[in-house]
Amino acid sequence: MARILSIDYGKKRTGLAVTDPLQLIAGGLATVASKSLPEFLKTYMQQEKVERIIMGEPRQIDGSPSENYARVQEVLKKLRAAFPDIPIETYDERFTSVLAHQAMLTGGLKKKERQNKALVDEISATILLQSYMEAMRNKRNR
Repeated sequence: MARILSIDYGKKRTGLAVTDPLQLIAGGLATVASKSLPEFLKTYMQQEKVERIIMGEPRQIDGSPSENYARVQEVLKKLRAAFPDIPIETYDERFTSVLAHQAMLTGGLKKKERQNKALVDEISATILLQSYMEAMRNKRNR
């Protein structure tokens, strides 16, 4: 099996996470400068087989698009053009940052480590991917 990769895209930084090859567990991959995302993905996908990309869809609590929504749509177009053979889906990313901060607190990270925005982005991408995987498992089990 190939991996599934998730993207938590931000204006400055982008958090990335991937599954293991058996697609059982999501784990943080990296946080990259958003402008470097296409090159990073190209290099990564030369080394690892990726069968699907999940892009966080930024929405407000009420479901309306957030301020980052238009940027994500532009990046989606570029990624679909750059990787035409890999399906790219969007998945609701509401609350992933809140959950990332909670995970950091629960994990006992010190205040300075919890303020590391790059780490928050990577954890958010991991939560996004794990949530997507759980939703797909639930869908299959119905």
